[in-house]
Amino acid sequence: MTVWLVVLAVGAATVVFKASGPVLLGRRPLPAPLAGVVVLLGPVLLAALVVTQTVGGDGQIVLDARLAGVGAAAAAIAARAPLPLVVVVAAAATALVRLLT
Repeated sequence: MTVWLVVLAVGAATVVFKASGPVLLGRRPLPAPLAGVVVLLGPVLLAALVVTQTVGGDGQIVLDARLAGVGAAAAAIAARAPLPLVVVVAAAATALVRLLT
């Protein structure tokens, strides 16, 4: 029962937080310094997620096959490969490293 109360509380807080922007700002545009930060939030959060999922372990840095997969995906993206091919290249590189180690 306590878990569901926490879930409901977090859900309600999320709705209030998301609604506060339009309610407080109305039709006014964001101030320029804040707009610059908001534009960067998405890429920064995605990069942080990729890094923590790639090298994160139980309180320590883990260098394993996942890192090879991300590196292969980065190389495929740099070569302007289509996204499905990037996924296949990353999976193949990860599988190959796991097979060899």
